[in-house]
Order: sequence, then structure tokens, then C-alpha cells
Amino acid sequence: MAETAEWVVGFVAALRRAGLPVPTGSTVMFAEALAALAPASADRVYWAGRATLVRRPEDVATYDRVFAAEQQNDGTVGHVEVPATLYLDGDGHGDDEADDVTTGDEPVVRLQWSAVEVLRHKDLAACTPDERDEAHRLIADLRTRAVERPSRRRVVERRSHRSRGRPDLGRSLRRAVRTGGEVLRPVTTRPGARPRRLLLLLDVSGSMEPYSRALARFAHAATVARRPGQVEVFTLGTRTTRITHELTTHDPDRALRDAAAAVTDWDGGTRLGEGLRRFNQRWGVPGTARGAVVVVLSDGWDRGDPAELGREMARLRRVAHRVVWVNPLKASPGYAPLARGMAAALPHVDAFVEGHSVASLEALAELVTS
Repeated sequence: MAETAEWVVGFVAALRRAGLPVPTGSTVMFAEALAALAPASADRVYWAGRATLVRRPEDVATYDRVFAAEQQNDGTVGHVEVPATLYLDGDGHGDDEADDVTTGDEPVVRLQWSAVEVLRHKDLAACTPDERDEAHRLIADLRTRAVERPSRRRVVERRSHRSRGRPDLGRSLRRAVRTGGEVLRPVTTRPGARPRRLLLLLDVSGSMEPYSRALARFAHAATVARRPGQVEVFTLGTRTTRITHELTTHDPDRALRDAAAAVTDWDGGTRLGEGLRRFNQRWGVPGTARGAVVVVLSDGWDRGDPAELGREMARLRRVAHRVVWVNPLKASPGYAPLARGMAAALPHVDAFVEGHSVASLEALAELVTS
């Protein structure tokens, strides 16, 4: 098993070099599966790896190619022998506990992993209550920087020998008063910039229940990290509710309690088209969505008219700077955007991303600030 474990590590490294994202937790599961199957045929080893290391259908071809190459190189696949002691160093600190589990001449294989790293990639719907609390703490630490947009207001340029700004005659003359009328340092200006608004539309219907509270914490983290007015948060269900004010307190638990009290249709039905129409008419098109980075956090399951959802998404897209749709179901194996609401909205979004884990929300934070 020592040789097999080394082969597992080398095989996973080859998969990662080929571009396959393999978390450490999946590597441990693969090693445990081989230990349970030993002695195993090449066919069993293939399916053990296929079941534990491949998470997306599009990665199967890469897995097949690397597995075939491993077979041709050393032929060790399928020769899984007697298992050794498998020691999991959960903290990755390499303490001496492994020495205590050594029995006789049986080799010990140490596999190090980080509990936080495993949790970052774990689906929020599959987390235990303790893991969910830790995931919420990680999400609360996420920050989204503001994307800047050009402003009509010009700002005074810091003087340098490379200055090519526009001369400001008024400021230059006022400054010259202090030097007896001599313009010693002409003032120049350059175009200013101001932050783009980040607009979050959170689906709080029953189908989003495994993810909606984690996504609400993401919205809270984004709200408290920016200046007032730079982030707006609305919920979509059977009603449209603005919860920006409730999320401004720095205590995330209190903020979510206040938001839950304000949203009367939390975990209810979904009529995304109607909700977006109300939002566009009252807040979005008149000003809130204009020039903003809009993020819709929804699984796309809609009980309303998909044609209405498509029309309202098109209206939103015309006034927004960019529209990002975050769907937690996108990470599911074999997922396709076949739900009527999702299919109607997809032509009007600029980016369609996952939102099922802490790592995917970290990627979202990077996306909306780039």
C-alpha cells in the first residue's frame, strides 16, 4: 500500500498538472477506496478514481487521458496490495501522532490536508451545522473592492514633470495671489473617477433555502466593506424587498435577523419575472441599476412567466454596466440551464458562475471587482 499510496499522490499530481481541480479531500477518499478494494483490478481502480476525483462531466476526458498514460508508463495500476496504515494529519502540522499509530513493520503513509481548505470547496448544502457556521465565518471575511467609473468632475492633478492635465486658470490665479501675482506653479486637472455601485438581487424562495442564508452573508460582507450607497441589496421571491439598511450593521447575526424580519416571503414561492418588473419600475431603471455591476443570486427556478423574466432581464441589461448570474446548481454534475426561468434569463447575462461553496463566492468577489 505504501507504493500504492505514492502512486495515488503521483497520479493526483498528474491530474492537477493536466488542469483537473482535485481537492485534498477527494485524494483521501480515493486512497480509502483503493484500500477497500485491494487487491483491485485496473478497471476497479479506474472507476474508484472516476467516482472520487472527477466532479464535472467535462473533466472525464482529461481523467481518461491521464489514467491511460499512467498505465502505459509503469503498469502499476491494478496492482493494489496489502494496505498500510493511513494517517490523516488534519491540521497539516506534521505532529508526532503518526509515530503512535505505527504497528510493527507496517508502513505509515501520512496524508496532510487542511480542514479549512476542504471546507472551502465543500457544497454549502452538504455542510453540517458546525461546518456551516465555519463557512459563514469565512464568507464574512470576504471583501469586494469597488470598480471605478469615469466621472465628469475633474480633480486637481498632483504636479510632476510628466503632467499633461488640463490647465485650471482660476485655481492658478487664486494661488498666485499668495505669491504676489506670480504664477509659480500652474494648477492642472485630470478626469476624476467614482466607484460603480454593486447591486445584489437575492432569490429567497424555498428552492434556494440551502444557499440563501450564506449568500445573504456574502451580501452583508459586501455592504459593510463599502461606503454607504455603494452597495444595494434586494430580495426576490413573491415580493421585492430592499434590505440594504438592515445589512449595514457590522454584526452579521444581527444583520441577518433584521433582514429576515423585513422579508416576509423568505423560503416561499418564486416569481422572478414579476419581482424584476417591480424592481425595474421602482428602483432599477430609474437609477439604482444604471451603470452598476448587477449580481443575481438565484437557481433560476421560476413559477412565473419566463417571457416576462426574459423581458425584464433585457431591460436590466440595457441600463447596467454588467450582469452576473450566480447559480449554486451550476456546480452539480451534469447540470444544464434547462429550467424555464434560467433559459430565459441566460441570453441577457455577461457571466454565469457557480455559488455553491466558499471558494466559488471568493471567485465571485474577484469577478465583481475586476
